[in-house]
Amino acid sequence: MVARRVRSAGLIRLALYGIGLVPAVVSFVLGATNRLGADPVNTFERTLGLWALRFLILSLCITPLRDLAGVNLLRYRRAVGLLAFWYALFHLSAYVALDQGFDLHTLLADVTTRPFIILGMVAFTILSALAATSNGWAIRRLGRRWKVLHRWVYAAAICAAIHFILSFKVIRVETLLYGLIVAALLAFRVYRAVPHRVKTPPV
Repeated sequence: MVARRVRSAGLIRLALYGIGLVPAVVSFVLGATNRLGADPVNTFERTLGLWALRFLILSLCITPLRDLAGVNLLRYRRAVGLLAFWYALFHLSAYVALDQGFDLHTLLADVTTRPFIILGMVAFTILSALAATSNGWAIRRLGRRWKVLHRWVYAAAICAAIHFILSFKVIRVETLLYGLIVAALLAFRVYRAVPHRVKTPPV
């Protein structure tokens, strides 16, 4: 019975990876066939970045879903988080290769002078550390420090959301919506971390 559940969870995770990578494949095919509009590089790059943020938000929604709705998807949180990392890597790769053409001088200038690029790099650095330690060996090796490290996912989400908002020249409703979602998830995390005393009625 237990072995069947483990196999079932493994198959669901594989399906999740497959479905999760569909937007990247579709975007690549559209780009390769010149169907991404007037500015295909920008569209391709933004699409990958947006999906990174979406999967990052989805990974943060798993705990509230369990606590508020009784839906336990914790066994799939690692897969969703890794999808966020891979999309962030695709997004960064598109920026470095397609947008900047591997121009190290321009890349260095962007990373050191443009706030939204700096925030994006901070988010990617955090996600890289989390992805590298999303395995059983790292959990055993780091012990209690593993949980402390993985709480940095909230910092990554904040940086990613602000990066998304600032990447446009004007404020958009869509970008603010993603920012509000991240803020709400952070507020929920803070609320859970604060101990709440249950008031007992007077005798």
